[in-house]
Amino acid sequence: KHWYQRRVRVPNHVPTIAILLPGVVSVTTEAGDVQRFFVSSGTATIHADSTVQIMAEEICDVGEIDGAAVRSALEVSRSKLASATSEADKAAAQIEVDVYECMVAVA
Repeated sequence: KHWYQRRVRVPNHVPTIAILLPGVVSVTTEAGDVQRFFVSSGTATIHADSTVQIMAEEICDVGEIDGAAVRSALEVSRSKLASATSEADKAAAQIEVDVYECMVAVA
């Protein structure tokens, strides 16, 4: 597993913490460019000094997602879910399915 952390400024925000579900995080640079990243899960914390800290379990640039590979991985994950017998295996497989379904949607 890979952790990624990034700090940016978000002026005039109240300190907040949020859970990141599988999906896209968009970052607008000071130059106005928008960078889109897919995160599998994580947290976003807005601090009192207006900095934002994003910590993600796994992250990649949306443009780097290989749609065919993700669809294949989704099918494998669905098979794992269908054949899982323990609650722990079912939960792990469901997380994989959720992540890959979101990746397919943005690929």
